Amino acid sequence: MDPLFLRRAALVQPVPANAYWTELPAVRRLVREPLELTAPVTFFVGENGTGKSTLLEALAVASGFNAEGGSRNFRFATRATHSELHEYLRLTRGLLPKTGFFLRAESFYNVASVVDDLGGDDPDFLRQYGGRSLHAQSHGESVLSLVQSRFRPNGLYFLDEPEAALSPTRQMALLVRLYDLARQGAQFVVCTHSPILMALPGAQILLFDGDGFAPADYRDTEHVRVTKRFLEDPERMLRILLGEEEA
Repeated sequence: MDPLFLRRAALVQPVPANAYWTELPAVRRLVREPLELTAPVTFFVGENGTGKSTLLEALAVASGFNAEGGSRNFRFATRATHSELHEYLRLTRGLLPKTGFFLRAESFYNVASVVDDLGGDDPDFLRQYGGRSLHAQSHGESVLSLVQSRFRPNGLYFLDEPEAALSPTRQMALLVRLYDLARQGAQFVVCTHSPILMALPGAQILLFDGDGFAPADYRDTEHVRVTKRFLEDPERMLRILLGEEEA
């Protein structure tokens, strides 16, 4: 039996000719070949504007999750800004997940508000989110509370830049949590710019660029090379960035 809940995503033709997302490199790549997910944890990495978040959002919505985030039971909408790409994806699935969640940094505040509304005075519901309002915690604390309390084994999870509110130490804690849950049957698809998260053992890294997406080795990604270069000699890198020295 296929251990992954989501194995493949293919683009159904024809797609709208006037939709902005059809010009994204990731979508143009889907025209030529499907997206193959081969590991319990897949990272979408690469430059801004290549279609990482748009594709992640489409995968999440096509899998039954709310476009602004949350579980499959969340159906709130503050503003419909998501693309129609999900309507043109054909997913190849394995077993049905027992649970799941779509976490996106830009709309996490809205998700936290819905958790408060749904929880009310119900301590059992709030225990799924750490036992207290996510608004009563810092952004980073609330994200970790969500991941540590609400994320469980045998679930399908989509995360869009989860590191946005996390310190390096908390990013390491998130890495450990993802690793443990993946070993217990969970599957994650994650958009990230974090070299710390990308180091998760056994993860599939897909590098998004002007040509679409392709598998990449951790140490070959620009995220790792640029960060390493900066940390090894920050003074020289600053001189180069500020135009005081040639590269």
